[in-house]
Amino acid sequence: MGSVTKIFDTLGSNVVKQARANLKKKKKGDSNLSKNLSYKVKGSSIEFILADYWEYVDAGVKGKGGTKADGKAWKLKKVTNNKFKYTDKKPPFMAFNGWTIRKGIAPRDAKGRLMKRKGLLYAIANSVYHTGIETTHFFTDALDNEVLKLGDEIGEAFALDLIDGMNIKSDNVTITK
Repeated sequence: MGSVTKIFDTLGSNVVKQARANLKKKKKGDSNLSKNLSYKVKGSSIEFILADYWEYVDAGVKGKGGTKADGKAWKLKKVTNNKFKYTDKKPPFMAFNGWTIRKGIAPRDAKGRLMKRKGLLYAIANSVYHTGIETTHFFTDALDNEVLKLGDEIGEAFALDLIDGMNIKSDNVTITK
């Protein structure tokens, strides 16, 4: 295993641990996002594997705002970017189906009987559309912190791997490492 590969393996492990801890701190630790977070080291590169929606949770999404049916204003979530925002298209209501099942949220009528989930999912999607998704920086903070910890170590590792891969020729003598 090369020097860079070892550093990337440590980096990947530390970023995944810290990102999961960040999600837990933000009370999102039991999500599929946390469970499916992983990494792969391929030679001198690293790949992080995250759910498709990770960037929305990381960066946040500004809500549409507006007023509710009772005339009160929607309370917007704190979002620190201008990258994502809801304007006219609501999130797909079925995106919340697995989440409601994992959380044990099931709609019931006045008699306690289970009802169809569609109305509940629509209400959740509508709420998210108006209030947004709070910025967490769960992954970007973890990655930034761990990369900064590497300092000169990564440069030295690249240099060692470069030297290990060199073929040195002198007259009729070839030294291969």
